[in-house]
Amino acid sequence: MSESKTTLARQELEKLHQSLVAMAETVDQQHRAIVNANQGDMVQSYNVLLRLLTQAKLNIDSLARGLESQEKERRQLRALQEVGAVINSSLEQTEVLNAVMDTIIQLTGAERGFMMLVDEDIGEFQVEVARNINRETLEGSSFEISLSIVNSVAKSGDPVVTTNAQADPRFAGQESIISYNLRSILCVPLKIKDNIIGVIYADNRIVSGIFVDADRDLLAAFANQAAVAIENARLFRQIREQLADITEMKNLQDDVFESIASGVITIDLADRISLYNRAAEQILGVPVQKVLDHDYRTLLQVPMGRVVESVIERIQEVGGNHHMELDANVRGRSGRTALNLTFSPLRDMQQQTQGVALVLDDVSEKKRLESIRRYLPPALVDRVRDVDTAQLPQRRIISVVFADIRGFTTVSEKWEPEFLISVLNEHLTVAAAAINLQEGLIDKYDGDTVMALYNTPLNPQENHAERAVRTTLAMRQDLLAYHESIPEYQRLYFGVGVHTGEAVVGNVGSPLRKDYSAVGDAVNLSDRLQNLADGGEIIISEDTYQLVKDWVDVTQLQPVQVKGRQAEVQIYLLNDLG
Repeated sequence: MSESKTTLARQELEKLHQSLVAMAETVDQQHRAIVNANQGDMVQSYNVLLRLLTQAKLNIDSLARGLESQEKERRQLRALQEVGAVINSSLEQTEVLNAVMDTIIQLTGAERGFMMLVDEDIGEFQVEVARNINRETLEGSSFEISLSIVNSVAKSGDPVVTTNAQADPRFAGQESIISYNLRSILCVPLKIKDNIIGVIYADNRIVSGIFVDADRDLLAAFANQAAVAIENARLFRQIREQLADITEMKNLQDDVFESIASGVITIDLADRISLYNRAAEQILGVPVQKVLDHDYRTLLQVPMGRVVESVIERIQEVGGNHHMELDANVRGRSGRTALNLTFSPLRDMQQQTQGVALVLDDVSEKKRLESIRRYLPPALVDRVRDVDTAQLPQRRIISVVFADIRGFTTVSEKWEPEFLISVLNEHLTVAAAAINLQEGLIDKYDGDTVMALYNTPLNPQENHAERAVRTTLAMRQDLLAYHESIPEYQRLYFGVGVHTGEAVVGNVGSPLRKDYSAVGDAVNLSDRLQNLADGGEIIISEDTYQLVKDWVDVTQLQPVQVKGRQAEVQIYLLNDLG
């Protein structure tokens, strides 16, 4: 029934009631007149009429009470609808709980209301919100309720209502009801499907008979709606907390990635770059805005070559890790940049490959230093100011020493590999020490041969020929001293050649591997001379001899024809210092 129709019915009922009251008064007046006139038949008729009027009045009063009950129910349902909209419009759990409790007190006329929810960690009921009739939050000292009723409702799932708990035989002997002087009590479960997540408890410690069965049924219906709203709020809180945790983890991850000195790039299965940290941006010289969510080939193919693409494709298909070093042209930098690359698959919880992680380091400076440390004595490395310029190819006059162990092939066939390498390394160590003493650059070890350079851009020397010659003499002398400490069958001897001339010096090799070396006539002739020397002999060229003749003792040998030269070459056997 609508509110307007209800109001009209109440007005009409009131008019009828007033009319009956007037009729009753009139009949009563007539009755007194008839009694005084002793008209018996009229009295009897009047009594019948009076009974009828009395019964009509009782019916009207009953109808009025029914209308009042319907009006109360209508107000409750309307309030229930309005509050239902309010509690379902919010996902903040505190707001939802307070709105629920204020509505319960408003609908039932309770003095206090409590809501208890199951604590998922300990599995027990905890008071989440407690409110009084003035919409004030109650403190813990006011939590004087019947836990017996709460536990009964929580266990059975059946709502409970009592008009006077003190006299209710169901709760006889319960100390909480007696000691707390509890009277009107209403308690209903909060259910999600068949799962009880809590209870709503309302009471009045002063007045009995406040709650009736209709209040119980209404509150039970409201509790079902409230349970859904509470569960939604709880889920929203959990999701928000999880989101906050995820956001915090992501921020931490981003901070970690940004703080990593190595470049980190992740590539998904669609070949798009999904992560690109600041170090990668600095190493490759490309800002993150230009590469994030773009095909990785736009970033990597040009500076690193197609070899990277093939590695990524292989890892996406079969997994596994891969490591490589290569030189790349990086935007904004002159020359080549040495990069150390490590590729790894990105896997999900099911160990399915979801992409590739690429970690890259700029090892240019490290490689430059390592490259010269392999050739130069440690004391000389720190004196090289411009490594990049020094490693650029250039022509210059240098002195070259070739030293090769004589008869090594023969002994290598007799000795075990481990022993063979051990003996070889000991002899090469003696040679390297003599080279380092004169600040020569060890170009390479080629089996049983060592090659040294003097006056390269890495070790510029005005007296390079003298240093080369002194190296060979020290090498021979130190080797003889070393031989005193080992058995005769382990003693090996170098045949040595020295030449001074023009060569091209610089890095030689591919982007994957480069070495600092020299190529040209000076190198070739020095190699030819050592081929002419027997074990323990040192042969120098005419060009070298002219630069050191004032302080060396030599024996002039017959000119020889060497490969690569048309004219014969004058050579000298170096005996000692003059």
